[in-house]
Amino acid sequence: MRKLQIILGAVLIIASTSFMMNTSKVKRKNPAVKPLETVSSLMSPEEMFVMNHPKREFRSAWITTFTNLDWPSKRGLTSEQQKAEFLTIINDFQDNSINAVVGQVRASSDAFYKSEISPWSEWLTGIQGKAPDNDFDPLRFMVDECHERNMEFHAWFNPFRAVSHTKFSSVAKNHISNTNPEWFFTYGNSKYYNPGIPAVRKYICEVVKEVVENYDIDGVHFDDYFYPYTIEGQKIPDAKQYATNNRGCTSLDDWRRDNINLLIQEVSKTIKTAKKHVKFGVSPLAIWRNKKQDPEGSYTNSGQSSYDNLYCDTKLWIEEDWVDYMAPQLYWSTKNEFANYNNLINWWTKYSHERHLYVGHAIYKLDERNRHSFKTAELMNQVNICRKNGKVDGSIYFRAKAFVSNHQNFQKTMNASIYKYPSLVPAMNWIDSIPPSAPLKLKAKVKEDNVVLKWKAPKYRSVNDSATYYVVYRFEENEVIDLQFSNKIVSIQKQTEFIDSSATSSSCFKYAVTAVDRLHNESVKFASAELK
Repeated sequence: MRKLQIILGAVLIIASTSFMMNTSKVKRKNPAVKPLETVSSLMSPEEMFVMNHPKREFRSAWITTFTNLDWPSKRGLTSEQQKAEFLTIINDFQDNSINAVVGQVRASSDAFYKSEISPWSEWLTGIQGKAPDNDFDPLRFMVDECHERNMEFHAWFNPFRAVSHTKFSSVAKNHISNTNPEWFFTYGNSKYYNPGIPAVRKYICEVVKEVVENYDIDGVHFDDYFYPYTIEGQKIPDAKQYATNNRGCTSLDDWRRDNINLLIQEVSKTIKTAKKHVKFGVSPLAIWRNKKQDPEGSYTNSGQSSYDNLYCDTKLWIEEDWVDYMAPQLYWSTKNEFANYNNLINWWTKYSHERHLYVGHAIYKLDERNRHSFKTAELMNQVNICRKNGKVDGSIYFRAKAFVSNHQNFQKTMNASIYKYPSLVPAMNWIDSIPPSAPLKLKAKVKEDNVVLKWKAPKYRSVNDSATYYVVYRFEENEVIDLQFSNKIVSIQKQTEFIDSSATSSSCFKYAVTAVDRLHNESVKFASAELK
């Protein structure tokens, strides 16, 4: 049976693991690896199959535009060349059952989209502020192409980096760091927004709002770069703002964390006010705090933590439901002594609460030239650990170039095992829980030795309850129609016609078609037809 894997997906990136390792010369005792928490082993064969091949799973990858790491491959390409490169990436994603893309649209207070606020990115044309040729709008193109392939597109923003390198970056005259220099501080070789200034947080909300209102994106995605990773011997120069606007915070560290907490809340409100269906997610450094720093911390021994160095209380964000998903960057192996993958999975699933948890995987480490490289079996094991845990909703792979490079031919293994069958994006019922009605008037007939299915879109009262796409299931003549099994899916598509070229005129199949809305609520009822 031919499996039409029309579920697609996407992409993106995050922090270098070098920032996460301890730079101290003092030898520390390694934390013990705790037993992996898993779901009950008392499962039926059917339940085991559903666990190993979930019908719903977020499958994505990061596409990094910063310094042309993934796309475009270099500055100054024509718009047609950029389009061709992007299609190569997402077609490869589509072939490997990816169903969402995380694409970086703002890396250094710049834009991969038409903006009244931010200048065009230098990673497009080589000069910040210079527009692409032929009126090309990269973000609109990315969204349209992903949606055509039934993939979500999450617009990825770096919230605070303003100038990536004070000496070498191209900076437009109208760049915000030039027009409002008092909003920024220099740390290392970069300039950052100072989130302790209320006007800065308001401005970042306006940046996000512009994209949400003008583009048909599915999600807003922040990475791990808030306050900068700590550089030994340097201090963040924000004491003046703390002294004049501390809001009752009793320490500078607490004030910085409160600045980020306020931003997360304000951005979330901005998104949901503009478009309720647009998701908000963050991909933080995976270590909130080490156990030695906090009894509620993870069994890790990292030199930097999200809470203490980046001033991100990611645990609080989940507890307060300020985000729709978290995608911690679990870039270490199951054998790592300082930041063990198993320990971190245990920690994150303990605190995931009612929001989605996606795990960031370091597929760049499949490149055997990487000094921390691991084998394909390690990656497959990591995904299976997530599934056995029962509280992880999917994976995001870092990053697109590594994915397309197919190190160790991992795609072959992936397609034969963890992604053997397609999967729907998990629904977020706190945003919308109302499914569409079932498709209408499904008919099946044989045409030129193929089975052709045709149906009509369901009726709806609200556009939010309309069908965005359809799932086509196929069963043997003597099988009971049961929609929980991913291996019965033959197509996930937007069209209201499906040609089953693997069936013949002598086949005896039963088909079921469901309707799914934009937020992936699937119709309770289905249309069915039988070929005898």
